[in-house]
Amino acid sequence: MDILQPIRIPYSPAFTTATAMAAVVSVESKKLLIRLLLRSGRTFERSQDRLELPSGERVGRRPKHEIDIRAVCANGHAAGSPCGLSERKAFTLAVSAQNASVRLSGAHGGDFNHFPEDPEFADIIQRAEQAIEGGVCPERISQGSSGSYFVKDSKGKIIGVFKPKSEEPYGHLNPKWTKYFHKLCCPCCFGRGCLLPNQGYLSEAAASLVDTKLGLGVVPKTKVVYLASETFHYSAIDRAKSRGKKYALEKVPKVGRRFHRVGLPPKVGSFQLFVEGYREADHWLRRFEAEPLPENTRKQLQSQFERLVVLDYVIRNTDRGNDNWLIKYENPGESGEGQKEAEWPESSPDSCIKIAAIDNGLAFPFKHPDEWRAYPFHWAWLPQAKVAFSQETRELVLSRLSDMNFVQDLCEDLYELFKADKGFDKTMFERQMSVMRGQVLNLTQALKDGKSPIQLVQMPRVVVERSRSGGQGRVVTLGNAFTQTFHCKRPFFTSW
Repeated sequence: MDILQPIRIPYSPAFTTATAMAAVVSVESKKLLIRLLLRSGRTFERSQDRLELPSGERVGRRPKHEIDIRAVCANGHAAGSPCGLSERKAFTLAVSAQNASVRLSGAHGGDFNHFPEDPEFADIIQRAEQAIEGGVCPERISQGSSGSYFVKDSKGKIIGVFKPKSEEPYGHLNPKWTKYFHKLCCPCCFGRGCLLPNQGYLSEAAASLVDTKLGLGVVPKTKVVYLASETFHYSAIDRAKSRGKKYALEKVPKVGRRFHRVGLPPKVGSFQLFVEGYREADHWLRRFEAEPLPENTRKQLQSQFERLVVLDYVIRNTDRGNDNWLIKYENPGESGEGQKEAEWPESSPDSCIKIAAIDNGLAFPFKHPDEWRAYPFHWAWLPQAKVAFSQETRELVLSRLSDMNFVQDLCEDLYELFKADKGFDKTMFERQMSVMRGQVLNLTQALKDGKSPIQLVQMPRVVVERSRSGGQGRVVTLGNAFTQTFHCKRPFFTSW
């Protein structure tokens, strides 16, 4: 059987007509390649050793676009990555000399997922897209109140957690529909009136941004991505459309080639890198109570804990329990899998403890909680919260938080992130930033005064609003002056 070798077809923006050299190993392979390209939805003119696009074909903005057709096995599974086309559609051509077939899959998010500033993260997303294309679909997580998924690579290894916007607790496609009835029947116990609905995915990515800007290193890298998979929860209409388009493409190729997308529509959501070797904090905290830590390890835990406190307080996380932050103990010479739970690892100067702050989707409120519940920080009841902030933590964040230019730059970066949402409201965003500025102000003062985390959460709640400098008609311009006000209204059930 004749198997095609990898072929690259370059597109040059200097010409409206692009040429592609088909370096195939035989005449039969060349004929097969022409048939495949014709069936892929583009009309190529055949010449002896060249495939030529018709004149007038538009070429993308990038200086160079390539179609990458890789060799495949007899079963038709592609051995390469999705190809980039000038129309920003990530089609994959699965070439098989046995059945001369082409598998066209709609954009799995490849047209939207561009991270030129972070090639490592871009490579992970590409691996996730390739795995979905190869049939290794994300797996829904049973825990939680929303639709979230373990995303795997082509080998089945978990590489990230994807949380689609449409499947958030109050999203219209949330597969765990009981959350809606909780809010409807008992609003005092469920729902958060201080948060904007269906913006959890932005909160997840924003928490990672704040973590990076402050140099905390406790939030696994999280960004907004687009993915599509059969295992996601779609409406019956979307699935029917997808089946109809695939059927039309198979039976009536001339009609099917006109479709903008063949597969299911990609979903926007947050993609957080998966961390290995971590366990829920509650597991380790119970163990710490029974068996005290060595001194060097205790200091490491305290330092990491203070970074978690800084993050949660700045973003005003309303959902930080001991089940949604993780702890990892690393001890050289001992593997985590072989270590028995009943045995405490030997003290080592190289051992370390790391904390991972996950589940940051219920943060960035537009007002302090003042209705039914206070949504306290559950870490405030831990013994570590009674220890004053260390000099290491003060040196890490105090100089940044006390600089209003840094805070304003942080707000602008968050603006660039939040404004991508279709329901973005600039007024509500400014209210979110007012709460965050107040949190930063309190935290700065607590660090200067040498207070502890428990004393920090007991400080009066502050809102720092940006003053309005007037404008014309309905257009209001925000000035560079800020007004500090105290938020005195307290929720019905309060802890402080």
